[in-house]
Amino acid sequence: MTWAKTYLNLTIKTVSRPKNTPGFVVLPRRWVVERSHAWVMHARRHARDYERLIQHSESLITWAAITLMTRRITRRSSRRSGQPTSREAQQD
Repeated sequence: MTWAKTYLNLTIKTVSRPKNTPGFVVLPRRWVVERSHAWVMHARRHARDYERLIQHSESLITWAAITLMTRRITRRSSRRSGQPTSREAQQD
């Protein structure tokens, strides 16, 4: 937590389960972290931890995140501009 505050200027807050609550309880903002991990895990290489060095594993996670973001940027930009997709252009 100290490293994140010093180098990344982030404040990390741990969210614990409320006391005296039986059954399933939705924890605030935990879904953001879980969703992010799920997106990165779509990269086949991240299903298992094969790397010996932490730097190699970190670079593969960065690569997976870059791939995800570039696909999203290109997909959304064509939808927002109002231009027909390649399938729509072929049908006209």
